[in-house]
Amino acid sequence: MSKPRAKLPFSEETLQAMLVRVLRPLVKLALASGFNFTAFSAILRRLYIEVAEKEFALPNKQQTDSRISLLTGVHRKDVNRLRGQEISTSLLTVGVSQTSRILARWLADPLYCDAEDRPSALPRTTSDGSPSFESLVSDITKDVHPRSILDDWLDRGIVVLDEDGRVRLDLSSIVPNAGDDARRHYFTRNLRDHVQASVTNLMNDPPPYFERAVHYDGISAALAARLDALAREEAMALLLKLNKVAHQAIKEDPGGNSRWIAGLYVMTEEGETGLQAGAASKTEADE
Repeated sequence: MSKPRAKLPFSEETLQAMLVRVLRPLVKLALASGFNFTAFSAILRRLYIEVAEKEFALPNKQQTDSRISLLTGVHRKDVNRLRGQEISTSLLTVGVSQTSRILARWLADPLYCDAEDRPSALPRTTSDGSPSFESLVSDITKDVHPRSILDDWLDRGIVVLDEDGRVRLDLSSIVPNAGDDARRHYFTRNLRDHVQASVTNLMNDPPPYFERAVHYDGISAALAARLDALAREEAMALLLKLNKVAHQAIKEDPGGNSRWIAGLYVMTEEGETGLQAGAASKTEADE
């Protein structure tokens, strides 16, 4: 079992440089959304208090306003005023949850997949109890009519109707055309989980979580596009495989408190690679 390192592997100066790089995209998002520095700093103040209270208490001692103030640098009066005001972190709407569960079943359940494990094109309804879009939705929820979900998914491009009127899932459109609620949810959950894994790896030896990446800098746009397309194809194939295994295994699983997630991302960026002119291309695998 991993044990916390006695000394963190970076200095305050190094941490500042790390945070500048990590926070820059989030500051860009905040500014683009009209979320100014005053609002951002108010959130950070409350987060400092909440994390200090819950995760940095001394063993067998009550966490006090004074200690939280000492740890965070937030004035004790502000600590007393804000302490206990938990920040709402739930962005998972009912619609997003239902969509995820329905899609996961369609992508994994043999009832709704063809012989090559691809999601089958489904008739809207059937009279003989055979698999249909209606049965797929009804397996997950009775609270929303399948027709309502179908109309929503057609509008968002998640599914299309083929020449026979069957409902066909468009894999390429599941995430890119997702609604605003879904995008916000997955952005928050996926980024939070990745940061959590990375921070835990930094603070423990050996690092408990698998975290690797392949980087090539100083390459042509054509090669970057080729690698991007291949990575997307292979990443989707892996995620579909993992979803199928989990979907089948969970039927016999007794249940518990554990949570598992596997995520992949692919990015191509122009410029700002950090290479000097004429520098050689490189590849590296990061933990």
